[in-house]
Amino acid sequence: MAPGQALTGSGIAEDDLRQPSMRISYEQAAAVFRNAVRLAPGPTVAFRAGIRMHLTAYGMYGYGLLSSPTHADLMDFVIKYNRVMGPVAGPVAYLREGAVGVLPYEVLLSPDPDDPLYRFALEFAMAAHLRLGRDLYGPSFGFASLQVRFREPEDLSAYRTLFRCPAIFAQDRDELSIGAPWIDHPSRLPDSVTHAMVSEMCQQVLADLPRSSGVSSVVRRTLIDHMPWRFPTIEPMAAELSIHPRTLRRRLEAEGTNYRGILADVRRVLAIEYLRTTRMTTEEIAERLGYSDASNFRHAFSRWTGRSPQDYRAPRP
Repeated sequence: MAPGQALTGSGIAEDDLRQPSMRISYEQAAAVFRNAVRLAPGPTVAFRAGIRMHLTAYGMYGYGLLSSPTHADLMDFVIKYNRVMGPVAGPVAYLREGAVGVLPYEVLLSPDPDDPLYRFALEFAMAAHLRLGRDLYGPSFGFASLQVRFREPEDLSAYRTLFRCPAIFAQDRDELSIGAPWIDHPSRLPDSVTHAMVSEMCQQVLADLPRSSGVSSVVRRTLIDHMPWRFPTIEPMAAELSIHPRTLRRRLEAEGTNYRGILADVRRVLAIEYLRTTRMTTEEIAERLGYSDASNFRHAFSRWTGRSPQDYRAPRP
């Protein structure tokens, strides 16, 4: 596929991609990816593109990953700063469940799992994640399992060849699981000074990013990072982001979501994390997530997962 064909309609010239100052919008990325979906001779192009995303392709963000003192520091860095790279899909949290680490994913280019762009973006991101793991830990790195929202493809050979782990389709969320020995694998080149320097640089990049790009992701991160134990209505959130509530509603609708849905998803992710990693009671979790009583929280949790909080926390046989 000629570069010019892939870039058709995106407003990007091939020479632009050689300029360090060039910035690509999500709209432009979506145009290029749709071209790839349309022009590719087979269904594996997203995998083949993602697996070429070596650590060196990520600039200072890659140095932050490489220098992480511990695996916990690495995952904390990924969750805090993955937006630096303008991901088309990426993890929104890191949850520990015994000997397994779970990474729930968010797809930013499309809200519809039946949209070929949704599948392309997620497959690209998961393949890139696999390449990063292999660059960081060696060629034997792999996932314990993965699950996705879109329907099972007719040909699963690419999944078997690339990921070599159980893959489950048509689920209610997208996520990767990482198990032993990788979940606690020591870093290859830990350097706390470099890691701190890169973290500071990434924080500045995030502060400089325009808030009008990927507003649903900004809302989600603001809820998780800046408003613990306080889940505001859309009006205070709009004030926090310095935009009018009507503008915030329109932008979220344009991205195929709404504030209520994002808030529910944040509560779901936090509830699962509290149940997996703490000894907090159901009542304490309900209070922390802003529910008027534990009963309302239990009903909501059952809608999200099909299980009660008590059953979810109980060890599986």
